[in-house]
Amino acid sequence: MRRLIPLALPLALAGLVLAGCAVTAQPAATSAPTTTASSIESSVQTTSDIDSTIPTAAAELLAANADGTVVKDDEWSIADAETITLAGSTASSDSAGVRIDGSTVTITAAGVYTLTGALDGNVVVAAPDDAQVVLVLDDATIESTSGSAIQVVTADDVAINLAAGSTNAVTAASSADADASAAIYADSDLTVSGSGALTVTDTGNDGISSTDDLAIIGGAITVNAADDALRGKDSLVVKDGTLTLTAGGDALKSDQTDDATQGYVWIAGGTIDATATDDGIDAWTDALITGGTVSIAAEDDGIHSEIALAISGGDVTISQSYEGIESGDIRIAGGITSVISSDDGVNASGGTTTSSSGGMGGGMQDTGETLTISGGTLVVDAQGDGLDSNGSITMTGGDVTVHGPTQQGNGALDSNGGIDVSGGTLAALGSTGMAESPDESSAQGWLAATVSGSAGSTVQITDASGTVIAQYTAEKTFGSVVFTSSAITDGQSYTVTADGVATSVTAGVAAAGGMGGGGMGGGRP
Repeated sequence: MRRLIPLALPLALAGLVLAGCAVTAQPAATSAPTTTASSIESSVQTTSDIDSTIPTAAAELLAANADGTVVKDDEWSIADAETITLAGSTASSDSAGVRIDGSTVTITAAGVYTLTGALDGNVVVAAPDDAQVVLVLDDATIESTSGSAIQVVTADDVAINLAAGSTNAVTAASSADADASAAIYADSDLTVSGSGALTVTDTGNDGISSTDDLAIIGGAITVNAADDALRGKDSLVVKDGTLTLTAGGDALKSDQTDDATQGYVWIAGGTIDATATDDGIDAWTDALITGGTVSIAAEDDGIHSEIALAISGGDVTISQSYEGIESGDIRIAGGITSVISSDDGVNASGGTTTSSSGGMGGGMQDTGETLTISGGTLVVDAQGDGLDSNGSITMTGGDVTVHGPTQQGNGALDSNGGIDVSGGTLAALGSTGMAESPDESSAQGWLAATVSGSAGSTVQITDASGTVIAQYTAEKTFGSVVFTSSAITDGQSYTVTADGVATSVTAGVAAAGGMGGGGMGGGRP
């Protein structure tokens, strides 16, 4: 069973760094040792966007996960590079660490190697187990018709650096049953860095795949893959770069199932535009977004993780999904997030089975899942439940707007274990059949009204003096409105107006026909 993480973990434990050979929770080193391309150990260095400013909701998850690995650009020198010239069906090099056999180029020693030209063949890294190998792609085109175009068979750490101003392409037709099932495949830790451009195409399987840690820290990278675009089995970390990903499977994936501290995806920066037939982001353990810009269109989940999911920074747009955000423990602590889904928008669920979105599947018991909102901006447009938890929903901060379902079998808010609100602003517009309000015990005042409108309707909430507290424009037909903010006081009278039709309500009292606090939950388990 995976570790349980206390919500009260001190932020001081999460002095997080993106380190050479480690993405880890530890104090920053005051100085870094000099390293060479053949070094096993790499320097530990802090970065400005991965530090103690990360909200606790995400920091404690990062602190509990295993170290990841990255080869930073300052850990090797281009002055040490040896050149490999690619020339059609063969290549040439004066390096003693390079062996050429027909159209196969094999690198057998640690070092820095610059590849330039075009090769109809394969580049293989078969270096000692303790070797660090850097491949600098400088206007290199590598196309394989049999297996991976770039394959790391043995090495400790491997980096692919995209030379400044260069345009590079790697193409393959790898198959799922091959030993190396990606256009770029590493049976080692793999880092992609630099400022050049790289286009990766695999018509049979994955785009870029590592059996260990995969880190993207730079480059303009375009991946078109028959299956997963980017896959780091132990972990996948994106710190920087511009990524355009098109995947027949998942766009970004980590799927280590043997170690409960691995199998995570962490987006710390960069710009990602992902289109996926399956999930946009799929993590076996945790999915974390602490920075960057992420735009996702997925036919299944936008962001999915089996254990925990945290968004504490960045700009996240899920423009298409079946379920937008799904995990057993969901934490929204910062950033700007927009979700469009054909079923649930945000779903705290520990299960992976699917039932009809219009039904009451999943039962009514509280099974322990949690959806916690403590900061950030979240906008949800869902045809199923807007905010859904098979356990509880807790809100202590943030600004949330939910445009919920039009069908009566779902609700804008849906929990099995109740909704507790003590801070933040929440507006939920949806159908009346499953409408749920916060718990009566919530510290912050709330109101619920049976009021109807259609797409484009203006919903206005005013207090007894006529002062406008909030105003929203509906995205679709609705029959109920739930609202909570620090401006609402239980027991006081308020007016909810939709298209000029006013309805008076008393804060803290469930709307007629609604479910009140602690609704029945259900929907997709």
